Amino acid sequence: MRQRTLVGLAIVTAAGFALVGCSPAADTTTSAPEASSMAAEAATITLYTSEPQEKIDQIIAAFNEEQPNITVEVFRAGTGDLTARIEAERTGAEIQADILLAADSATFEQYKADELLLNYTPTDIESVNPDVIDSDGFYVGTRIIPTVIAYNTTAVDAPPTSWQDLTDSEYSGKITMPNPDVSGAAAYNAAVWYTDDALGESWLTDLAANTPVIAESNGPVAQAVAAGTQPIGVVVDYLVRDLRDAGSPIDLIYPSDGVPYVSQPVGIFANTDEAEASGLFVDFLISEAGQTIAVEQSYLPIRNDVGTPEGAPAMDDINIVTPDLDTIAQNKATAVALFSSLFG
Repeated sequence: MRQRTLVGLAIVTAAGFALVGCSPAADTTTSAPEASSMAAEAATITLYTSEPQEKIDQIIAAFNEEQPNITVEVFRAGTGDLTARIEAERTGAEIQADILLAADSATFEQYKADELLLNYTPTDIESVNPDVIDSDGFYVGTRIIPTVIAYNTTAVDAPPTSWQDLTDSEYSGKITMPNPDVSGAAAYNAAVWYTDDALGESWLTDLAANTPVIAESNGPVAQAVAAGTQPIGVVVDYLVRDLRDAGSPIDLIYPSDGVPYVSQPVGIFANTDEAEASGLFVDFLISEAGQTIAVEQSYLPIRNDVGTPEGAPAMDDINIVTPDLDTIAQNKATAVALFSSLFG
């Protein structure tokens, strides 16, 4: 693995950037472009992402208005497929992507530990919610994506309001959930539930007794609930808002016993040949302009100067679960395997 630094870029001078100097990788340097608003030299970068195609296309189009000389090539897949591809590439030769935008912090923690990521402090990082910033400076969250209970409003009069409620026999055969082998958010949730003292393996076992239909990813879950095929779903919140805003009979509950969320982090691979261009793309994602697009796309933002999507609650009104990431990373594989054995 080649270790790259952001040579030739201006060092961030803001003293408050606690990320600088905290790197476990001694041969990387934290730097930032001189000015994101200045057009960079021509470059092509490759982005691996689980972002829906139309949404990443919108982001890249806006980025190219600021940086017309940077071409962003996209490989889009579910997080499970992306991590499998990355693993195959790193064991075969080297990772072919410059940037990863996907999944959850626990996935990035593993890549950080394996020294696959470049230490980089984005421009304007001080405007970002500190909860989504890696304290070592290897990745930063780009959205707040909670997982909720969705329900079909024409089929369900009294929706479940907690994870515990889902194990009630009245919901047997009515629930659908995404596959944690494919969805990064679902894999993260499996680990959160598995390590939660109030839920754990016994709750997963009870939930499996209600025979949920396991969909490939969050998108089909939301569609099934909107159509009423399965009137209750466990799914990321923005998909429900999108369908509700489009007129589908679907609504959502933020579970009272704790809402897990992923922040869809972005990080630059350490073997990139296009560190400057990659840094500019990361800068754009967390910028006011990038986060305004996130809100327009129905995501909760990672900075507080761009508002929130219409109909979304304030973060302070959600009982967010913030587990220890080391615990999640250590237990995720076990939790996903247990999920597969119970729900398979």
